Amino acid sequence: MAGKFEILKDSDDLYRFRLTAADGTVVAVSPTFKHLQGVVAGINAVRENAATGLIVDRSNSERMAA
Repeated sequence: MAGKFEILKDSDDLYRFRLTAADGTVVAVSPTFKHLQGVVAGINAVRENAATGLIVDRSNSERMAA
């Protein structure tokens, strides 16, 4: 079973989505959106970019070696 995007609305009437894995683990949580159309556009952007996105390691290897 694939993961899923869940659309949520908070007490301030702002929307956000969270991406959950098939086992229910939360993988990502979005910033808030004022409108439902914005949150849907955000989900579509993640869908389009995640599969082709490059991995960029911005960690500091010197600090990790200490």
